[in-house]
Amino acid sequence: MKNFVFALLIFVPFLASAQGPKMGGEKMEARKVAWLTTKLDLSAEDAKIFWPIYNDYVRELSTLRKERTQKMISFRKLKEIEDLDDEEIQTLILNDFNFRQRDLNIERKYYNKFKSSLPIKTVGKFYRAQEAFKKEILQQYRAAVPAPQNN
Repeated sequence: MKNFVFALLIFVPFLASAQGPKMGGEKMEARKVAWLTTKLDLSAEDAKIFWPIYNDYVRELSTLRKERTQKMISFRKLKEIEDLDDEEIQTLILNDFNFRQRDLNIERKYYNKFKSSLPIKTVGKFYRAQEAFKKEILQQYRAAVPAPQNN
């Protein structure tokens, strides 16, 4: 419980300083922080190291994802491929690759920061906890949204 309170004290300023995130995103991130706090069970010393790195990680990924959304370069969102010429299609595909590579570069950068500052078992727990959180949210979503009925 002490670690949870400590994590919230470190994380709340990040939420307050975030520029215009959707309330749903803030709630989800706060929920994820609570999840990580429980799953990682960091010592006070490790928490002082982990949460600032984590906050920078989330901030950097969020900035990249906002940029991608603003530029609307996602190939999957296009409705009328037939209206584009070959060069435009190729540009959209390559831009999507570029954004995914930048995302991966951020992931690798913060993996290296985490592993150089914390025990590798803690880093492993972090990545496992992130995947478990995604799985949990997906299960809750599936339970809340009725499956389409085939007629």
